[in-house]
Amino acid sequence: MAGNIIQEKSYRFAIDVINFVRKFPNSQEHKILGNQLFRSGTSVGANVEEGIAAISKKDFINKMSIALKEARESHYWLRLIRDTRLSNQGALNQLINACGELIRILTSIVKTSQSKQESNYKC
Repeated sequence: MAGNIIQEKSYRFAIDVINFVRKFPNSQEHKILGNQLFRSGTSVGANVEEGIAAISKKDFINKMSIALKEARESHYWLRLIRDTRLSNQGALNQLINACGELIRILTSIVKTSQSKQESNYKC
């Protein structure tokens, strides 16, 4: 796995999300929001992995686009948890920053890949 930045960062993000959600109290609101964050936060890396193993450029773009959508959803849940003050702000801010970085990287990957695919069609 060494050398692939998005693969490494999305995997690390999933681990951090799991550890973050594990510390939630046992209230109904924490269970619901924790479950949403858990699903989207771990899905980012799973879709990156699928994208790396893509069978075509179109498949790669599709999987990376899904990873981007999952990262954006994770960002939403993290901000919601932050703004409702349901968790430790320090750990939460680190996750929000990491998620923002994933979004920027994945956006760049998708845009660059789409641009290259479009230029191949023009030839």
